[in-house]
Amino acid sequence: MNNLCVAHRGFSAKAPENTNAAIKMAMNEPFVNWMEIDVQLTRDGVPIVIHDYSVDRTTSGKGKVKDLTWQEIRRMDAGVWKGREFQGEQVPSLDEVLQLVKGRLKLNIELKTSGDMYPGLEEAVLDRIHAHGMISEIVLTSFEPKSLLRAKEIDPEVQVGLIIDAHPRDLLSRLKKIGCSFLSIGYSHLDAAFADELIRNGITPMAWTVDDKRSMASLAKMSPEIMICTNRPDTWGQLFLNKIAPRIPFWRRKWRGWF
Repeated sequence: MNNLCVAHRGFSAKAPENTNAAIKMAMNEPFVNWMEIDVQLTRDGVPIVIHDYSVDRTTSGKGKVKDLTWQEIRRMDAGVWKGREFQGEQVPSLDEVLQLVKGRLKLNIELKTSGDMYPGLEEAVLDRIHAHGMISEIVLTSFEPKSLLRAKEIDPEVQVGLIIDAHPRDLLSRLKKIGCSFLSIGYSHLDAAFADELIRNGITPMAWTVDDKRSMASLAKMSPEIMICTNRPDTWGQLFLNKIAPRIPFWRRKWRGWF
């Protein structure tokens, strides 16, 4: 079981999604290699890490992200909805997250947009990635092919990946036209044959969002190249330990690396 584990919006099963608390909790899990986050633009053009198009569900505020300034969003509580122990958590900027994870985790950054909702989103995100020297540590993903094409126009070296919750017959040709080296796909649409076809064509598949051991084990059995995106990286860790720990002498077992 060599599959890479991707923490979905951080350790979002236990901490408020897309916050520093969730990110730090994910980084403390020894089996987490990647993290998926969502990025949008504030009214004044600051790339911030938040999933919904409005702030209503995950903060103490109200309104659409695109209509609010960075300082307005910064004053909102983004943690108490998950539990009182997270009271005071803030919506982080992309800058903060990049600084926090650099050299520790790789990032799948979803360009969270629809149509032309965020003119300049791709430029703003790539600007911050380059400012931190992290172009080799990220992949940009989106449901919007046009957003990925714009990102490739700005920087042909950036890795991009389509997000899709389906498996149309022409999917592979679509990915090639966009220049994708990555596919983020709802896990129920992935099988061993398609995973193998993607890998043979230089495209890494990531299955989302997988929280139960049975589905994780099934995907791992298909191919070790399939990345597992989960809200529960601890569940992946338990599955991994159950598979490999019995083969390792007790005295050599350590939580962060047995050898």
